[in-house]
Amino acid sequence: MAKIKPFKGIRPPRQYVEEVESRPYDVLDSEEARAEAGSNEKSLYHIIKPEINFAPGTSEYDPRVYEEAARQFQKFQDKGWLVQDEKEMYYIYAQTSCLPANGNKEKTQYGLVIGAYSDDYRNGVIKKHELTRADKEEDRMKHVRVNNANIEPVFFAYPDNEVLMNLISRYASTQPEYDFVAPIDGFRHQLWLVSDDADIKTITDEFAKMPALYIADGHHRSAAAALVGQERAKQNPNHRGDEEYNYFMAVAFPASQLTILDYNRVVKDLNGKTPKEFLAALAEDFDIEYKGTEEYRPQQLHEFSLYLDGGWYSLLAHDDTYNADDPIDVLDVSISSRLILDKQLGIKDLRRDKRIDFVGGLRGLGELKRRVDSGEMKMALALYPVTMKQIMDIADSGNIMPPKATWFEPKLRSGLVIHKLD
Repeated sequence: MAKIKPFKGIRPPRQYVEEVESRPYDVLDSEEARAEAGSNEKSLYHIIKPEINFAPGTSEYDPRVYEEAARQFQKFQDKGWLVQDEKEMYYIYAQTSCLPANGNKEKTQYGLVIGAYSDDYRNGVIKKHELTRADKEEDRMKHVRVNNANIEPVFFAYPDNEVLMNLISRYASTQPEYDFVAPIDGFRHQLWLVSDDADIKTITDEFAKMPALYIADGHHRSAAAALVGQERAKQNPNHRGDEEYNYFMAVAFPASQLTILDYNRVVKDLNGKTPKEFLAALAEDFDIEYKGTEEYRPQQLHEFSLYLDGGWYSLLAHDDTYNADDPIDVLDVSISSRLILDKQLGIKDLRRDKRIDFVGGLRGLGELKRRVDSGEMKMALALYPVTMKQIMDIADSGNIMPPKATWFEPKLRSGLVIHKLD
């Protein structure tokens, strides 16, 4: 069962939050972070993208960059831009967005900021659905070590829980500690403090009834945090298991509230085929219907939208092309990779092949059309979004999702709460 705890968060005073908060470190490059930070010395990018404090071109993996992260983190605390709460508590974090996946209607999802137990990651209570890379784990471990803190949270999902939803609803009807609209994503972000002892106990007890938590986004941060916790335990001769370093920061949302967008593909060529030959080859495995020049979005699982030569096509996979009882084989990312990208286009390694690129659904089908019409790409493929149930089923079965399968939106803002390891 899931073990969590409240913690004394380090966070910006209300008057500074909009200057401090930022996008996550891994959704923008160094120059984008440099531009977004601009002349704002309170921007969290000085801590999570500290290479911006050096000459352009400085590697984000330079040892000086990690040292700069720690220096900046201490500076933020010394200046009073980040202040630690006096009491251990949980936090409620709400994100309100308008997305095409929700019919462009306003939708709010409510997460709980918690201390997740590192041993739960190792023993499988915290379930993952993606592979991690050792080099990225090491990068995040260095960042955690040098700061002695989880600066940015991991994104979790948990099985829907009525008790927690009622508690969250009660807080959501009150004045939040933070309430702002982020300048980049245009989404509203709110935060409430849960400092009441009875409510804290309720949250802890309800999570203790859950057989599993699920990583939605942040697999490398989770792995790094668990490994650093394990290191600290080995270094402490008086280790008990309840020290703060045994926990890492996560924001956990009810699974039913999360929005997963399509994660689409664009390809540079047709592997020597003409458009007519390519469509004829696809007909072996798909029912193909021309949809015209207006953008066409897949309407169901196992249907794909192909943009080619200025027109949109519906591709509906034949029933005998996948195993409905196999949680991996039945995924649209698997079907498209196997029957289109590999079989017809010769693209076997999605992570390394330079002929393919990926476009998150937030950019819309217009971005697919633009990249093909510009001549940069030859064709585009839009997928129906993976469901949260599919992700949880795969994690429960111990399997791993294919690469580039999920795109969660909105992204968590960083800098609202930070968790120290002591």
